[in-house]
Amino acid sequence: MKPRVILDSKHFEITVTRLCYQLIEVHNDFSQTVLIGLQPRGIFLAKRIQKKLTEILNPTVGKSQKKEIRCGSMDITFYRDDFRQKELIPKSTDIDFDIDNKNVVLIDDVLYTGRTIRAGLDAMLAFGRPKDVELLVLIDRRLSRHLPIQAKYIGKTIDSITSEQVKVEWEETDGADKVTLLNC
Repeated sequence: MKPRVILDSKHFEITVTRLCYQLIEVHNDFSQTVLIGLQPRGIFLAKRIQKKLTEILNPTVGKSQKKEIRCGSMDITFYRDDFRQKELIPKSTDIDFDIDNKNVVLIDDVLYTGRTIRAGLDAMLAFGRPKDVELLVLIDRRLSRHLPIQAKYIGKTIDSITSEQVKVEWEETDGADKVTLLNC
């Protein structure tokens, strides 16, 4: 069976924009909210969300008056429960802001078993104690969850079987924005 496109570039952009408006409804001006993308692929979505939010919230404002939307990236390698079973290469963590008593939006590209998010929650606590933590994902594979983790903001929900793989392609690294369901 050939790969099935779940989101093409047009729908990819629409989905990211919709997620941004959902965030604005809850977090208003983002003065008490920070975004944290999980390495490796969640950072692409986090940066895209940050850029789009900045465009929406500051349409004609000069640079000195722009609202800053803080966005960081977090490596979860050493917090994974399969750390010793796989050859994992640590990435860099870049969180140069305080998360104590802030609303944190953890961002990842695909939610599948929930193990990556659990590791992200553990790693985040090394940076402080947030007021609230929410999860934003581009794709939610709602079947086969191993942990009771649920996203608050979901780009698209799909039902897939274990033998299928969701492949998210990013313009920055792959030349185009696209999400495909592959049979393995």
